[in-house]
Amino acid sequence: MQRIIIDIKKLTPELLSLLTTKYPHGYDDGHIITFKNHKEEVIEAVEVRTQEAVYLVKVSSTLEQKMIHFSEDDYQDKDYQTPIDALPDPK
Repeated sequence: MQRIIIDIKKLTPELLSLLTTKYPHGYDDGHIITFKNHKEEVIEAVEVRTQEAVYLVKVSSTLEQKMIHFSEDDYQDKDYQTPIDALPDPK
């Protein structure tokens, strides 16, 4: 299975939905995976799995805010392949 490191800037509503389902009350230190990337930089991420891949979503304060305010009702099906940052803010 493919492992993909993903930043909040590339996070799709589909992946954000999976994250909020997996961590409905948020994530804590026990959920965070720490590793070094190919540049020897320390990365902290939380894991979410799909049938195609294991996504390691980089942890940030922005991720926490996106998870808190996420609602599937704010996005249409066509939005699900578009990164969150490229979408207009839901009202």
